[in-house]
Amino acid sequence: MPRFERHIFICTNVRPRDNPKGCCSAKGSEAVAAKFKEELHKRGLKGKIRANKAGCLDQCELGVSLVVYPDGVWYGRVTLDDVNEIIESHLIAGKPVERLRVADDWKQPAVM
Repeated sequence: MPRFERHIFICTNVRPRDNPKGCCSAKGSEAVAAKFKEELHKRGLKGKIRANKAGCLDQCELGVSLVVYPDGVWYGRVTLDDVNEIIESHLIAGKPVERLRVADDWKQPAVM
């Protein structure tokens, strides 16, 4: 069984429409997860970096949210347009995308 260098967990949780927290699924997380998988495959990173759908990561207000392990870097408000930047900057070059990072208190992005 391969050991991945990095593992991305993308929240694809679904909540009722009237839930005040919202949910990542309603913000396009399925498409974000699919794009990560597609782009990693295109770059030949399949087997080195794994992207998985995840249940609730408890950052609903900041969705689409995801976490990269083993780095422990959390991202919020991720869109399809951000996927390539995260791959190129963080996953390949090792430099997290600061504008999307979630602050340690999980209330807001680290950089606004």
